[in-house]
Parts: sequence; C-alpha cells; structure tokens
Amino acid sequence: MPLSILLPMVVIGIAMIAMLLHLLGLSRPATISDSKTARAAWLREFPDHTPTRVTLCKNHSAALIETAHGHGIVWPMGADTTARYLTNAQVAHSTTGLRIDLPDYTAPHIHLALAPEEMALWRDKLKDFA
Repeated sequence: MPLSILLPMVVIGIAMIAMLLHLLGLSRPATISDSKTARAAWLREFPDHTPTRVTLCKNHSAALIETAHGHGIVWPMGADTTARYLTNAQVAHSTTGLRIDLPDYTAPHIHLALAPEEMALWRDKLKDFA
C-alpha cells in the first residue's frame, strides 16, 4: 500500500478512536467521590496499608490518607487515580491551594486546588511536611 494512502488512514483512524473515547466519556479526569472511593484507590497502590482516616477535598480532586505507616495522598492522574506517601514531601502554599513536591520522579509535583475554608484544615494536617 502506498504511503500516501496508509498515512492518512492511520491518522484518521487514531482521530476517530480519540473522538469515540471522548464521546463515550472515557477522557474525563477521575474524581474521588467519597471516602470509600479514596480508600479503594489507596489500597490499589498499597494493599497492606489500610487507611485509618480519610480527608476529602470539597472539589473531589484529592484525598489525604492517614495510615499506621504515615500520611499519604490520593489524586487523579488522567482517568485513573494514583497514591503516594508524603514521606520527605515539601508542602508550599500557592494562590489556588497547595503544591506538594514529592521525592518521586514518577509524580514530582501535585497541585491541589482547595477552597479557602479547607486550606486551614489541610495546612494543619500537613504541617509536619511544610
């Protein structure tokens, strides 16, 4: 098959797949709707570290997890969630919430958009890392 035919077929095919995924709603970022969802997301990453307390963001974009092994965070990464411990994390305040810098090259920065009224709660829970 000539390249002049094959290349447009591949490009159009990929575009159609992307459009279909978007129309089916599979391109939406994940949300953490409740503490049960946050616990399940945490246990997918750390099955032996059961959460003892979960604190959700009001916009359902992250959850602070407390375990017997320390604090962690669950947040969406695309259409799925991921979780990390906050060991050796640096927490800084930003204009829209908090920025967490992790010592992990796979997820070096987390930007949390927090409402002003929940900033104090999260700041208090993360004071050991700031």
